[in-house]
Amino acid sequence: MHFKKNDKIDSFTVVFPHKQGAYAETYRVRDADGKTRFLKLINNSKLNRNQIDDEGRVVEVEATKQLKHHNLCRYIDSGSMIMGGSQYTWIVTEFVSGETLSQRIIRDGNFSVYEIKTIAKSVLSALLFLHSLPVPIIHNEVTIQNVLLNLVGDLQDLKLIDFGKARFLNQRPAKPNLEDLNPFYLAPERFSGVSSVQTDLYSVGVMMYQLLYGELPWFIDIDKSHNQDDIDSILSERDKELELNDLDKYELDDQLKNTIAKALSYDAEDRFQTADEFIKAIDGEIKVDKQSTKRKIMSQQDSSKATIAKPTKREGEGFAAIAGMDNLKRQMMEEIIEPLNNPEEYRRYGVTIPNGMLLYGPPGCGKTFFAKHFAEEVGFNFICITPATLKSRYVNATQENIAQLFKDAEENAPTIIFIDEINELVPDRHSDVHEMSRSAVNEMLAQMDRTGEKGVFVVGATNYPDMIDPAILRSGRLENKYYVGVPDKSAREALFKLYLSKRPYDFGLDYSHLADLTANYVSADISKIVNDAARKALKNHSRITMQILEEEIEQTTPSLTASELEKYDKMRQQMEGKTPVERRPRIGFE
Repeated sequence: MHFKKNDKIDSFTVVFPHKQGAYAETYRVRDADGKTRFLKLINNSKLNRNQIDDEGRVVEVEATKQLKHHNLCRYIDSGSMIMGGSQYTWIVTEFVSGETLSQRIIRDGNFSVYEIKTIAKSVLSALLFLHSLPVPIIHNEVTIQNVLLNLVGDLQDLKLIDFGKARFLNQRPAKPNLEDLNPFYLAPERFSGVSSVQTDLYSVGVMMYQLLYGELPWFIDIDKSHNQDDIDSILSERDKELELNDLDKYELDDQLKNTIAKALSYDAEDRFQTADEFIKAIDGEIKVDKQSTKRKIMSQQDSSKATIAKPTKREGEGFAAIAGMDNLKRQMMEEIIEPLNNPEEYRRYGVTIPNGMLLYGPPGCGKTFFAKHFAEEVGFNFICITPATLKSRYVNATQENIAQLFKDAEENAPTIIFIDEINELVPDRHSDVHEMSRSAVNEMLAQMDRTGEKGVFVVGATNYPDMIDPAILRSGRLENKYYVGVPDKSAREALFKLYLSKRPYDFGLDYSHLADLTANYVSADISKIVNDAARKALKNHSRITMQILEEEIEQTTPSLTASELEKYDKMRQQMEGKTPVERRPRIGFE
């Protein structure tokens, strides 16, 4: 410990050195007014890259600054200092005298069903606040060790603590460091680096199960190093149905058991989608039917092979259904669609047929939407796939699934294969990825060779083009790269017209003014604004008016911050082989 009793850390006086951890020390301190506080001193050099944001700030500190909720320790102050040639960051929060939920279990034993519900709802209340912030925070380590029971309050006064593994929802995926995490609390997708609202809610389900049955769900004895074989064993165990046995406990009913099972579903889409929905299920306001916790793809079939949708013809308006993006549509017509529709003519002139293209850019700007309408415009058969459909924990199964995908596409040519979040399927082989992921990249490279000549065109979409293996982006594969960015003013006008077109809206709406009010809003933001305005108008039994729209705009924060937009702009220029310069106008959407 660097400090002892009565030492000063900025304006705070050390009362008691508390604990030394892997990257931080904690202290009980007193502020200038004599109030007891809790101080965490972080050694920046011991943080891993996932604990630092793109601007070089400590994520834990930035997350803690947002804490303003009854079930979270309130932020007081923070700062930095240099000691022994290393930089340290300190953060001060309110001090709560208490014990962790884990310590209470050791001391008192079991909790009643009512107490378990109260604890879960209090934790969920804290998560609801975190998940509802303009940029949601994912706690990422909800366990009985990180729930602090207030000795001078009731169970509903507990605090969710320790944001050392927290991440903002808009941060790129990052695999967790399992050396200091309890893997049995992690949702299946967390092992692949995904952090989301559903991964936090899964952990609450684990906590409820442990409090109820006195053991962790699907527990197996594994090595402390948590290597890939252990992870595979954990995920394999979760392919089994979770047992929720009857106990002689007052208030334990099928509703509560079904609620826990839903929270612990293997597939994220089968879990609760919000903390509020989870709370309502605990209170019985939402009836929860019995459902399987098993992975759908594993429970519906006995083999390791994925069920891949067959190519189908997409019928629709094509590019006519997309508001804005005129430059991108024109560019794509010339570079992609004309060669695909007239391959003989292009071969006659010795011009190669394109094999694929990459759509990249910020989330919420309509890459998936654009790809589907691109398929309509071209008139080819269409297969929409996600990495989760193709990836398998079985050796060689992912490669077999990829091969089958291209075989089906070629047999039904001409076909467009659309792979969403393609960075998950073909990560950079030079990064810290498992050998099975490298094998999947190799298979994709082999399958994408000369696909254009076989009547197959591959479209990939991603928010993180820099995480894709460079070989996938070279000539002859996803060689055409298109940035799908924040809509410009004319596109935002078109978006409002598009989303309002089939709703009862007031005549004389000033679309130009609405577009001015929504600079830097993505298409998903504008869709939300119109949807919320429609709900308010429905409640008032009125048309959607300019006033309602302006009110909803004022209450809706853009999904992307200025720093994020700058980051994507630099990414675009790097993908185009340019040195980042001043900001250039973006192509609008949709």
